[in-house]
Amino acid sequence: MWRELLTELLHNHRGKFFGALTGLLFGILVMVIGFLQTIFIAACIYVGYIIGKRVDDNENLREMIEHFFKEK
Repeated sequence: MWRELLTELLHNHRGKFFGALTGLLFGILVMVIGFLQTIFIAACIYVGYIIGKRVDDNENLREMIEHFFKEK
């Protein structure tokens, strides 16, 4: 029964399922550690995701870092 429900949720309502799960996690983190700390964690996750995506896309990280920190 649970397996069928989970399969239904993941196949037909993936966005709603993960959106609700993300909202639940965000709410719990805000209650436990506070709003600003939760925003900081979310920002770190986002930066990690962007770096990981660029690694997956075989982009040169050295060029990206040099571009970000280049002198003007």
